[in-house]
Amino acid sequence: MSAVVHQRCYNHAGREAAARCPSCKRFFCRECVTEHDDRVICAACLRRLSPSRTGERRAWVRVMTLGQVVAGVMMAWFFFFVVGEALVRLPAAFHRSALWRGTWIER
Repeated sequence: MSAVVHQRCYNHAGREAAARCPSCKRFFCRECVTEHDDRVICAACLRRLSPSRTGERRAWVRVMTLGQVVAGVMMAWFFFFVVGEALVRLPAAFHRSALWRGTWIER
């Protein structure tokens, strides 16, 4: 710990170092290090350790987005199809307003 006391952060020269990265052996302040697998490590070393699967993830997100768009269009089509079928099946008397004559609504 005595080595850390007089060191400065690698990224922020005005800050005191709080930890030393075991991978790159540089000193960092509290904001520049994170805990990973029960050890304190800097962000650059953490990026090197983590597997990069952004290409696979992006392709999956595109497929899911396309699926959601297709499902939304199909749901909208089905809704308007059902509404249209219901309107077509109404009796002709309804459209001439003859259906309402003689009911309690017109009295």
